[in-house]
Amino acid sequence: MGVSVEDELTRLRKGDMDALGALIEQHQARLYRYLLRLVHDPATAEDLFQHTWIRVAEKIRSYDPKRSFDNWLFTVARNLAFDHMRRYRPESLDEPLPSGESRVEMLASESPGAMEEMLGTERAASVGAAMETLPLIFREVLSLRFEEDMKLEEIAGLLQIPLSTVKSRLRRALEELRNILGDQLKQGTTR
Repeated sequence: MGVSVEDELTRLRKGDMDALGALIEQHQARLYRYLLRLVHDPATAEDLFQHTWIRVAEKIRSYDPKRSFDNWLFTVARNLAFDHMRRYRPESLDEPLPSGESRVEMLASESPGAMEEMLGTERAASVGAAMETLPLIFREVLSLRFEEDMKLEEIAGLLQIPLSTVKSRLRRALEELRNILGDQLKQGTTR
């Protein structure tokens, strides 16, 4: 059996930088995907990803082992991303950004036929493009819930908002997404 996150955190607290590498390896895909969803730029997401781990190494002694490491890690990343957006994107974080060319990775356990794969890619691209038009507060809860598979209580802790607010944002985000995709379907503009 592999080494647990708690063991790696204990090693990191003792100054063992190999433990940091192990933690990065365990969390890299989820954390990078979350940052990319927030900032829309691979290079910026990569920079923020690296800064997150530097901050983790610097602040590991302030981490409370009674808390979820994932929540703490994502909170550090979120704070860095929001600081970056305030500096380089002074517009309101609640305003939707212009729709860009965004692709959602398809992680399939089985390899579907060519037609199913093409249709799945088109649907994923449509959902991804529709998500990009949503305000950040909606994109964030959708990403944390469905891409990072976090529980609603974890999201509330990470965002430091009441559970009822998470539920409300998630419901509104899904309604908006449904409306956008419905409009695209009516207009025949789905990809």
